[in-house]
Amino acid sequence: MYICRRNIERMALVIKNEPRWYAAYTKPRNEKKVFERLMAAGIEAYLPLQRRLKQWSDRKKLIEEPLFRSYIFVRIIPKDYYNVLNTFGIVRYITFEGKAVPIPDNQINIIKQLLEQDVEVESVEEKLEPGALVEVKFGSFVGLIGELIEHKGKKKVIVRIDHISHSLLVSLPAQHITKAVAK
Repeated sequence: MYICRRNIERMALVIKNEPRWYAAYTKPRNEKKVFERLMAAGIEAYLPLQRRLKQWSDRKKLIEEPLFRSYIFVRIIPKDYYNVLNTFGIVRYITFEGKAVPIPDNQINIIKQLLEQDVEVESVEEKLEPGALVEVKFGSFVGLIGELIEHKGKKKVIVRIDHISHSLLVSLPAQHITKAVAK
């Protein structure tokens, strides 16, 4: 099959204009305000929030706080790059060798799926030692691949999020996971 150079250039242009997820770093404690500004500007954004019980000296309250402090995800095409960067509260994109690094769609989908379920999810920045590859065989996370590690005396499945130096620790029943088959 013959593909002319012009068609290859058009295909590359189409791929380049596909929206991709990027992580942006925000000013501290500005994640929700930045999210609102991005949505008002018509930019697709995702701010993973987790409900936590906070206790003050006089009361307890269930609040929603960002899963990843000072991070927000945006799904943009190249022409929106500077619109996001110029949004008040955005500090910079997460970059590698000076270029904003796209986050794979499946990782954003995993974050969304984990937060929709009633499981214990913890975001950690510390560097965790690699664990044995495991695959979830039962429950709502069937097919999820992670690593089995021990953290604070408990066995947990770790899901690493590329390029933002965070990992998600998920508590799952032992009977739901099996050793992953190498592909």
